[in-house]
Amino acid sequence: MQTLLQINTSLFSEQGHSSLLAQSFVDAWRRTHPQGQVILRDLARKPVPHLTAERFQALLTPAESRSAEQQSIAAFSDALIEELERADHIVLGLPMYNFGVSSILKAYFDHVARAGITFRYTENGPVGLLRNKPVHVLATRGGAYRGTDKDTQTAYVRDFLGFIGLRDIHFIYAEGLNRSPDTQQAALAAAEAEIARIAA
Repeated sequence: MQTLLQINTSLFSEQGHSSLLAQSFVDAWRRTHPQGQVILRDLARKPVPHLTAERFQALLTPAESRSAEQQSIAAFSDALIEELERADHIVLGLPMYNFGVSSILKAYFDHVARAGITFRYTENGPVGLLRNKPVHVLATRGGAYRGTDKDTQTAYVRDFLGFIGLRDIHFIYAEGLNRSPDTQQAALAAAEAEIARIAA
């Protein structure tokens, strides 16, 4: 049975444009995988705490030496990683906020980047330890930044996911959403059409 992990990172939860496009992908995927399982990780409804010195130290401390509080922190991180490991497909809703990713996505990334678990360093550089799988990123922007210096998201997300072993990454863009109603409608329709083609 195939498993899909849907990660929503919009501050508006399931009502954000990126989340709605991610849901369209999931709906199309369900039609071709009727027995498949979907895991929803909505970072607006259940935010990941931002990384602090205490949380970071808990993740670095050997399991046998952790306090009860540190064990709880590590178990939370382990659960996020276990979702990534279980998934055969990942769908990531990616709104742009002030030229970057949402802070809740950054917090999520900080909790799944674990040396010895999701990556390791070697003499030839870092090696991702997660099983590679398709990742579809639904990137929504108020303006149009794809292919410009202001698109700091694409390289960052691609680099981070590759760092932990996820290299099969496909971006679907819906840009210019705040320019006009017509531009928004056209951009979302184009993204929906690409979703239908890919997820079929």
